[in-house]
Amino acid sequence: MTANDLLFGVFPYVAVALLVVVSLIRWRHHPFSVSSLSSQLLESRRLYWGSVPFHWGISLILLGHLAALVVPRGFEIWNGVPLRLYILEATGLALGLWAAFGLLMLAARRLGNHRVRAVTTPMDAVVLAIVGVQIATGIWIAVGYRWGSFWGTSVFVPYVRSLIAFDPKPEYVDPLPFVLQLHAFMFWVFVAVFPFTRLVHIVTLPLGYLTRPWQRVVRMRETPAEYHPAADRPLDHTL
Repeated sequence: MTANDLLFGVFPYVAVALLVVVSLIRWRHHPFSVSSLSSQLLESRRLYWGSVPFHWGISLILLGHLAALVVPRGFEIWNGVPLRLYILEATGLALGLWAAFGLLMLAARRLGNHRVRAVTTPMDAVVLAIVGVQIATGIWIAVGYRWGSFWGTSVFVPYVRSLIAFDPKPEYVDPLPFVLQLHAFMFWVFVAVFPFTRLVHIVTLPLGYLTRPWQRVVRMRETPAEYHPAADRPLDHTL
């Protein structure tokens, strides 16, 4: 068994197994750890300028990858017209740059704000590094190995489908340039690390809110120093 077989034939199943098993363990036995642990109250301005481009850019890129996996023939037909191919490639590159800008803003916020840095865990840094490598290699591929939406359907789609069919064919990845292999491998690294991070809250559904009883929320306020409860009593005018 070669290193390519281990990295692209065995490790993907290990990553998916960790994703499922660890996520279920956290959900069943440590439910309060399944949280985004939002730091918006600590600083919100740079969070907005980082979160919006990052989440939208990554989400649209992932949807594009998923669409290529589900309907590769549709991409081949679309890319049959050069102008449409150029538009798709330019859109993918723009989304990658947009997501990269958002990630840089989020990283600068984590490092530059002492209040946010105080609640940052080592796993947060690991996630930022993994996603950063994914975005950087994606942009590198878009610039240096153009027309990925065209040749990717004949390279990565058969590879991923072989994994889904439990008949892995890592030989599809073996002849690819290093940056393409790194891009594919880091995706499986992200899948393996995902359940150990705060990102696990993404795959949870708050269905309990539909059946739980109503909660009454009471606001607690301190009594002002000048306030005297006796002042609210009606005056006694009797002699």
